Amino acid sequence: MSIEGTPETPLAAGGLNQYSPSSRHSRVRIIVYLVLVAILGLIVWRIYQNQKQTAANSASQAAALLNRPVPVQVTAAEQKPMPIFLTALGTVTPYMSVTVKARVSGQLEPVKFTEGQQVRQGQTILVIDPRPYQAALDQAKGTLAHDEALLKNAKAEFGRYKALYDAGVVSKEVMQTDEAAQGQYEGAIASDKAAIETAQLQLEWCTIHSPINGKIGLRLVDPGNIITANTTNLVIINQIQPIAVNFTLPEDQLPQVLHKLNAEKRLAVDAYDQGNTQKLASGYLLTADNQIDTTTGTGKLKAVFDNQDQALFPNQFVNIHLVMEERTNALVVPSAAIQTGLQGSFVWVVDHADAQGNGTARNQPVKIALAEGQVTILDNGLQPGQSVVVDGAERLRPGQNVTASAAKQRGGQGASQTGSTPAAATQSGAPTGAGQGKHDKKEQQ
Repeated sequence: MSIEGTPETPLAAGGLNQYSPSSRHSRVRIIVYLVLVAILGLIVWRIYQNQKQTAANSASQAAALLNRPVPVQVTAAEQKPMPIFLTALGTVTPYMSVTVKARVSGQLEPVKFTEGQQVRQGQTILVIDPRPYQAALDQAKGTLAHDEALLKNAKAEFGRYKALYDAGVVSKEVMQTDEAAQGQYEGAIASDKAAIETAQLQLEWCTIHSPINGKIGLRLVDPGNIITANTTNLVIINQIQPIAVNFTLPEDQLPQVLHKLNAEKRLAVDAYDQGNTQKLASGYLLTADNQIDTTTGTGKLKAVFDNQDQALFPNQFVNIHLVMEERTNALVVPSAAIQTGLQGSFVWVVDHADAQGNGTARNQPVKIALAEGQVTILDNGLQPGQSVVVDGAERLRPGQNVTASAAKQRGGQGASQTGSTPAAATQSGAPTGAGQGKHDKKEQQ
């Protein structure tokens, strides 16, 4: 047994030596994996630390920006008289317009006007060759003279025959025949007089007078042309002093207008240019149409302007402001100051501003009464003189430090509203203009 077991011992030892390098390789791999895991963890930790530092820096910068004063432009809320009006689009039309036509046919002689000049009623403007109508008048007068002579002779014969009839010399039939002839001549004379009147009228119609006071337009027919009676348009005369403007209002606004028109007899109307910025003329409401247009649901109204400076011209489009009332102590702010949020309308107010304009901003809810264009009338929410932000509101939050400067003067309607002429507003329930529809998300947060 001992002899057989002797050679097994070295085999067993050789077997252990054969598996020893594999075990060492496994240990090396484990160590490499651990090192890689440690390196990866270090990289992830460094990335996390960098991101955390970046976020901290961003938060610090954001906090610094939030504390940094925001430049804004402000203006003071004003209390002043304001007209309350309805707005509409209107078309300027002549107060009276006449298209001149000839009432007789003939050759047109040289005109008696200058195109574009002002003419007076009864002024001679055109002449048609009167010679044919003068000849017709003379002929009618000659016919009248002839028939008058025949009538005179018929009367003389009737007198003679009547005397003979009374003496029993001639029959009654002869006397009646002479009496009938006298009646025929009297009828002919009446007809001749009518022909003379017709010829006289036609002769007078050869001279065309202006039927109205107004401004004459461009001539439509040159002298020398043969014109046809009641057919050829010769010239158009428009009365523009005064001048009228036709405009329409929705039918739901007509009752209040008609009520005031019937009670006050006259409502003030202002005409503005197409941009609704420059006032062109002031007038009054003349009347309203007697029916509503069913296709548009509007009623037509007519305003009259004296137009002494001729600022209004026929077929010109204008914006009409129909003044309904005068509000004596209206609180007014620019429409650009009005902001809209989930809680309704508000403005940004700058409080505690020093001499350099440094102050803090807060949002102040307001109740809008009326709005039009660049101005808005408030019912409450502000006091006269408070500074409201009109530019830069999108960067504000409650308590934000600001550097306020006076708002720049705007041209057009905004400029006129700060002058002697009071600004105006239409009757509406929501703000309009530059400030409408702005929503401050920070305020809602």
